[in-house]
Amino acid sequence: MNTLSTLQHQVSLKTSNTFGIDAIADDFVLLETLTQIEDLYRAWKSSTVAKARLFLGGGSNLILSDRISALVVKVALKGRQIVAQTNDHTIVAAAAGENWHEFVQWTISRGLGGLENLSLIPGTVGAAPIQNIGAYGRELKDFFYRLTAFDFETGEFRQFSKEECRFAYRDSIFKPASGKRFLITEVQFALPRVWKPEISYGDVAQLLQKQRGDQFTPQDVSDVICEIRQSKLPDPKQIGNAGSFFKNPVVSRERRDQIVQAYPLCVSYPVEGEHFKLAAGWLIEQCGWKGKSLERVGVFEKQALVLVNRGGATGKDVRELAAQIQADVAQKFSVSLDVEPVFI
Repeated sequence: MNTLSTLQHQVSLKTSNTFGIDAIADDFVLLETLTQIEDLYRAWKSSTVAKARLFLGGGSNLILSDRISALVVKVALKGRQIVAQTNDHTIVAAAAGENWHEFVQWTISRGLGGLENLSLIPGTVGAAPIQNIGAYGRELKDFFYRLTAFDFETGEFRQFSKEECRFAYRDSIFKPASGKRFLITEVQFALPRVWKPEISYGDVAQLLQKQRGDQFTPQDVSDVICEIRQSKLPDPKQIGNAGSFFKNPVVSRERRDQIVQAYPLCVSYPVEGEHFKLAAGWLIEQCGWKGKSLERVGVFEKQALVLVNRGGATGKDVRELAAQIQADVAQKFSVSLDVEPVFI
């Protein structure tokens, strides 16, 4: 398939982002095979298509502006396989366009534990490393092995090790503007042959104990986490959203103690060194934002960490609401909230 045969102009991206923003892309290509990339690269080099680029997976971590003056590449590469076995790990690979949750369930169905805590996170495999997705005590980097990406600056494929990806809390080398040159095509994971569950989060442990007692499997953990997520987070198919909108801020022990002294119910978790992670949703709720709206965009009624599309929301609407929430939290708690999704 020649890439340019699938090239479209002035395409609505409303169904290609989970927030449901009706952005218009100047140029749009559906990428289904690796061989298309060479055609795409030549077109880009010759200025046949827009010079700016946006690589789009599930669109679950993006807030789009109304007009995208760029070449939008919808990554739809498919494929999953077990690559190798070592003494300690099973190496599995998935193409960038694979649905993340379906890939997690595929690994579990083959008796491979490790990714179960990341169940039901929306998006694709290729997008997952960009923000180092995480939930319930696990992050993608914990099981990452390597990935392959096409470099639009050199015109070559390149492999990245865990160290080269520079993973951090909801961050990686691919998230800043300098990382936008890379189109991720495949991600590999090293899953442990001896499974050790991570159930330190109270609601996970309590529900597992209630349903399964002391004997449970990776599928049991996945099912429980899916149940918890569905009880707290809105389905993007029902109401537009980008999942958790703000990062949980990390503060010093001294600052955490000051906040707890003033607000004893403050939710916090110890992290590396003398620092604590505060629950951003709790901070936002204390500022009175839970369930409130600012015209076409609002804060979800069941979870203050989630912003939702009330109907016809624009990128500007979302940015304005986020800014007001950040200002209120800073004023009340002297804590800065960072946004998880990327504004385009």
